[in-house]
Amino acid sequence: MSITPMLNRMGRSLLIYRAVLVAICLPLAILPVAGAQAAQQTGLPVILVAELPAEARDTLRAIRQGGPFAYERDGVVFNNYEKVLPRHPRGYYREYTVRTPGIDHRGARRIVCGQPVDCYYTADHYRSFKRIRE
Repeated sequence: MSITPMLNRMGRSLLIYRAVLVAICLPLAILPVAGAQAAQQTGLPVILVAELPAEARDTLRAIRQGGPFAYERDGVVFNNYEKVLPRHPRGYYREYTVRTPGIDHRGARRIVCGQPVDCYYTADHYRSFKRIRE
């Protein structure tokens, strides 16, 4: 058996391997840029920080300061199963409870933030969101 056909097969395999590698890695390299653009162009309504309920402003302040948080589950990964927010890799979003006066449980209000601070407010337990803007 000649070495030339074997080298040709190895060369083709290497080219295929490189093509697959580029096809997988290139989208990952541009994902943060595409994600940032998607977050700016979500089509979601916007709410100014000053328009948020006082309790939401308190939660937002705690998020920016890194805590302390009122509830044990604050800061857990939000998986965006509803797909209302822009798509990002798992672990991008974290959720935080916004206190609701008059109830003794977490209620429906949340702030969900991505990294860097890319935050959304929901008053109806993830059915709808508004992008928080300064």
